[in-house]
Amino acid sequence: MKKLILLFLIAFQTATSIGQIKKPNIIVILSDDHTQQAISAFGSRLMQTPNIDRIANEGALFNNSFVTNSICAPSRAVFLTGKYSHLNGLRDNSPKRNFNGSQQQVQKLLHEQQYQTAWIGKWHLQSYPQGFDFWKVLPEQGNYYQPDFVTMNHDTVRTTGYVTNVISDFSIDWLNKRDTSNPFFLVIGEKATHRNWMPAIEDLGSFDNQTFPMPENFWDDYTNRTAASLQDMTVNKTMVIKDDLKIGADYNLKGMFGRLSASEKQAYEKYYATIAKEYAQIKNDSIALIKWKYQRYLKDYLSTAKSLDRNIGRILNYLDSTKLDKNTIVIYTSDQGFYMGEHGWFDKRFMYEESLRTPLVMRYPGMIKAGTKINEMVVNIDLAPSLLGFANSPIPTDIQGKNFKTLFEKKPLIIPWRKSIYYHYYEYPQPHQVAPHFGVRTEKYKLIRFYGPHNDWELFDLTNDKTEMHNLISVKKYQPIILQLKKELKDLIIQFKDTEALTILESQ
Repeated sequence: MKKLILLFLIAFQTATSIGQIKKPNIIVILSDDHTQQAISAFGSRLMQTPNIDRIANEGALFNNSFVTNSICAPSRAVFLTGKYSHLNGLRDNSPKRNFNGSQQQVQKLLHEQQYQTAWIGKWHLQSYPQGFDFWKVLPEQGNYYQPDFVTMNHDTVRTTGYVTNVISDFSIDWLNKRDTSNPFFLVIGEKATHRNWMPAIEDLGSFDNQTFPMPENFWDDYTNRTAASLQDMTVNKTMVIKDDLKIGADYNLKGMFGRLSASEKQAYEKYYATIAKEYAQIKNDSIALIKWKYQRYLKDYLSTAKSLDRNIGRILNYLDSTKLDKNTIVIYTSDQGFYMGEHGWFDKRFMYEESLRTPLVMRYPGMIKAGTKINEMVVNIDLAPSLLGFANSPIPTDIQGKNFKTLFEKKPLIIPWRKSIYYHYYEYPQPHQVAPHFGVRTEKYKLIRFYGPHNDWELFDLTNDKTEMHNLISVKKYQPIILQLKKELKDLIIQFKDTEALTILESQ
């Protein structure tokens, strides 16, 4: 009898142990150009995002999440490889870019651990996905209405509907059909909130009763910041009246507006006809026109984001209804941040905070305590090793990111967490004339080196100059700090094997 009880206890302990190490499912929702300033969990006063907030409230919010290169395609390559752009081979959004899919990537490593893997939605890496069990992706940027999707047999198929809804439909369909005997890794690649910000029909006019305050540095004159003065990404001069602001749009073209169905076209024409009347009244008043453009930009951007948040809710509700929520990691993040009028801009690219920062929230019931705040500096090279860490999978030594799973564990860190981050942006001159640059950011300071069309240094005291308006590079009292930061920058360049940046740094 005692022997039977002993065997039962051993069997029970073994089963319990197996249950404890059950690998989690993983969903990463990766949006495009969605910024912290438009997410209420990060303190946004522009709009409410209840479903993104739900992930943060039921899990963790990363207060200091950054990117290595603030631009769409390279950011995705960094996520997949855990390596900087100069090592994964994708530096910019050039039409000639071609991501090398044969290299080591997170989905391949997870597949070795019996994960089913899929990428659905925006891909943007030019080459076909490799190493996924399933993929269905938008060609290039994709369209908001009646989007085309490229399938695994390389066919291009048009789908009826609004892209954010369609991506959710495809994602839920894949989840319903997966092999339930193995864990899954699914990336949901959202097109929203990429330019030219076309809201779903039901969201047209969602923010028309609001007047948004302009950022305090909207009228920045770029004093002592050469690169900022030479860019071409202002709300004032760069936004296109027809395409971006939709005044006088041609609905017969084959582009974005030509994709609208008859009823959708009618809704768009009716709504923007009213907006066109507003434009007609102020178009000859230069200051009023700039302010109007800013309001219209935010209203379309935020209306597009509203559908994004709603569809994140659909995914969360699906997990609840299928009882998958308890053992599924859900991460929401974007490929980088975006300017909501700060410095007078839209777009991204610069190492300034609004595009350097990216939203990151994460839920994993049982592992991550609800309401957790992570204040350490996390970078998008950390996503791949962290997902491997949560999956109890080996992390290759050539991955450059850090495993932030350790930040959730109660035991002290064996290796101290980073105190600075390294950044390198390349794309010049098209499309926005932003000079290439690299730099270092610490808790208190940011040092940037621009190169290419001009060679300039910029230093910002982030404690006393949160809007990054005052370049302190020539201020005498900051010279000792600059020397320290230059040493830190060189150390990071060497650590991350950026030989091009090292050559530029040493040739100053």
